[in-house]
Amino acid sequence: MEKSTEAKPLSPRPQDPIHMQEQVLPAASAPYSTFLYVLIPLLPFLGFLINGLLNRRLSGTVAGLISSAAVLGSFAISVFLFLNFQYQYTVTLFDWISVGSLQIPFSYQIDQLSLIMLLLVTGVGFLIHVYSIGYMHHDENVGKFFSFLNLFVFSMLVLVLGANFVILFIGWEGVGLCSYLLIGFWNKNHNYNNAAKKAFIINRIGDLGFLLGIFLIYLTFNSVQFGEVFQKAHLGQFGPYTVSIVTVITLLLFVGATGKSAQLPLYTWLPDAMAGPTPVSALIHAATMVTAGIYMILRANVLFTLAPDTLEVIAIIGAATALFAATIGLAQNDIKKVLAYSTVSQLGYMFLALGVMGYSTSLFHVLTHAFFKALMFLGAGSVIHAMSNEQDMRRMGGLRKALPITFITFLIGCLAIAGIPPFSGFFSKDEILLHAYQHSKALYAVGLFTAFLTAFYMFRLLFLTFFGEFRGTEEQKHHLHESPASMTLPLVILAILAAVGGFMNAPLLLGEENGYLANYLAPLFTYSKQLNPAAFGVEVDHATEYMLIGLSVGAGVLGIIFAYVQYVSRGVRPAEDDAHRSAPENVVYNKYYIDELYNGLFVRPIMGLSRGLYRYVENGIIDPVVNGFGRLTMGGGQLLRYVQTGSVETYLILMVVGIVLVLALNYLKF
Repeated sequence: MEKSTEAKPLSPRPQDPIHMQEQVLPAASAPYSTFLYVLIPLLPFLGFLINGLLNRRLSGTVAGLISSAAVLGSFAISVFLFLNFQYQYTVTLFDWISVGSLQIPFSYQIDQLSLIMLLLVTGVGFLIHVYSIGYMHHDENVGKFFSFLNLFVFSMLVLVLGANFVILFIGWEGVGLCSYLLIGFWNKNHNYNNAAKKAFIINRIGDLGFLLGIFLIYLTFNSVQFGEVFQKAHLGQFGPYTVSIVTVITLLLFVGATGKSAQLPLYTWLPDAMAGPTPVSALIHAATMVTAGIYMILRANVLFTLAPDTLEVIAIIGAATALFAATIGLAQNDIKKVLAYSTVSQLGYMFLALGVMGYSTSLFHVLTHAFFKALMFLGAGSVIHAMSNEQDMRRMGGLRKALPITFITFLIGCLAIAGIPPFSGFFSKDEILLHAYQHSKALYAVGLFTAFLTAFYMFRLLFLTFFGEFRGTEEQKHHLHESPASMTLPLVILAILAAVGGFMNAPLLLGEENGYLANYLAPLFTYSKQLNPAAFGVEVDHATEYMLIGLSVGAGVLGIIFAYVQYVSRGVRPAEDDAHRSAPENVVYNKYYIDELYNGLFVRPIMGLSRGLYRYVENGIIDPVVNGFGRLTMGGGQLLRYVQTGSVETYLILMVVGIVLVLALNYLKF
């Protein structure tokens, strides 16, 4: 698409704030200075360069302040653009790739989705940066840590700002690289290095599917620009293919989303990502990497609406992932591992919403989840900080007195994820269950039962950590203390967001036809609504809605009661690792042996094949052949040395012999 042309309007009513007009603009015609758009990802990148180059010369506090200021600057610009947003537009910064019919400009997409994601990434990212100043101040490589953290935010900003699939893929790969660097940040520990490699390799599997999907998009639509691809898809212009090609494209894109957003079967990297420092866990799980897959599907919602079979697959895998990860969370004793499997489960909820075409609802849960999950990871970091790096909940207990701020904020996070009104998770989870109920009663039942399990294992975590008697060592008890202000202030802000964030998209019973967020995002789904108006027009009566809300809240309350009875009233404590367990308990405790299964099916055969190739092909064939050529060359050189005698007379004789031979051969030729 030419950068100076105007795309087809999304609605004939651009004056209506709900139905805005998308334009493709050269940089000079953008509503604000080009430098402003460039500055959003540039500031974190500059923070990465400064801390990366000067990390040995800067103190940890200075490095943290530089990184935090860079992200804060990006947040301020994002707020300005959000408050002054009027219509959707694409800003072309420069022509990037131009090869025949392949035209890929370096351009940014400014619309409702990118602005919401900018606020999420920079806002929550800034709080995590501030928290990291206190959490990482004793680390010897704190400058390097903040440089990687800034690079992570930069990559995610490129991902959400890109106006085509190629720029999105650049940011996509960038966050994958940064996750590898940060998960394995404490690289003197071999297990942490293995966790980083595991995350990197599993994500490459998904990324291959995503890349193939991009190739197929170009072959189908002769473009990778979002505006052009989605407009052609809406008009049914599939080049040499039929509409069925969209199913293949979306399945490939979903493979990429499965890897990045940790869905079955590519989820196993995310729990192991806990090897990184706790602020990294919060950033990966709340605001950046794992939300990338949901963002990509939301961005390409037109394509997915055209592929109902793909949506059905997404809904089933999302529901299965939510339930599967929740059951594993029941038996984990590492405080960060419980939160990790909780993230996998909540991501399953988001994919369930996507699969039943609850697009705005899925983003709603992305936002509320970012608030309460960042809160709980940072709260867990505060606990680990106070416990001298202890992460086993069996060694904790009674911490609410020593860490009152951490306890209160963590309690708010648990109430939010359990779906207890009026906390944020209640609103977003209730919307997901409503959409699931409209689509399939079976999916709804899975979601409702998962809500019960979620409340149970999260309050299991809360009660084991903050209630009862302290079960750690005397030395740990002596050093128990609340975290510094740099760590508790982000907790308080996130707790407020987790408490009230759900009102951004309040349900119908509060008197609004749609929540603010749904109205704000409506233009993004105009094409999808035109293609499948029935999916967007289904309503339920208030009696049914009240019933569903009652069931959802009841499931959460029941989970909390069960956890209280088990771990407070009865004082049950999880068994030690070597204790005897029943067969079902053992299966869940060992995470269904999925890692062992993958090791048996993939890792060991590949490693065995590699060793065989090295022993028999590399050492047995390739090395002898290469070395043989080397020996042949050396032997030939040794023989030719005898010809080089240094005698001028010998050289003259050889010249004469050579001339005679040439003349003789020339004579015989005739």
